[in-house]
Amino acid sequence: MQYAVLGGPDDGPTLRLDWRAFSYAGKFVMSNTGKAIAFEGAPLAERGAWPPAARETDETLSDVVGAVSFNDDRTDSETAWLRYVTVREDRRGDGVGAQLCAFAAAHLLADRERVKIAVNNPFAYEALHKAGFGFTGEETGIAELVLERPCADRAARYQDGFDVYRERDLSDEEAAFLDRKAGCGPPAVLSA
Repeated sequence: MQYAVLGGPDDGPTLRLDWRAFSYAGKFVMSNTGKAIAFEGAPLAERGAWPPAARETDETLSDVVGAVSFNDDRTDSETAWLRYVTVREDRRGDGVGAQLCAFAAAHLLADRERVKIAVNNPFAYEALHKAGFGFTGEETGIAELVLERPCADRAARYQDGFDVYRERDLSDEEAAFLDRKAGCGPPAVLSA
């Protein structure tokens, strides 16, 4: 698997992802966020003008496995936000999303103090901990938990986020996952 930043928000990169295989596919056609991808195949340097801008092609990108968009915080120039994380349906659960977020965060931390992301389910919460993020104790107005990297008290707050989810209506799969995670410490952080 290879990872690449296609450009920042000012560069306006766009992607045409297959909406049947990727959640949030339409968000990647937008040009007001930066984009990073996980992909297979030849390195980008060997491809010429790849990927084609979403508005210039009707073809979806077959070798993109995951994508994440990002932008700067509107009120804090030292903070960037990861926005939409999507992994191709046949590769979900393989760790691609966590590795991609770790890669994107490392890129963004080169010139910012922190990177944040808001997550809406315990599976994403766990994946972002693998990417080195930790729960801030904050929630968004739409019941997402805010995580950040770096996070000095990542281990101490790990179960706090799961406790927030335990108070919600959960699917059987989510409840079973939370039961398995009771009393555990955070997962090891992936290298970027």
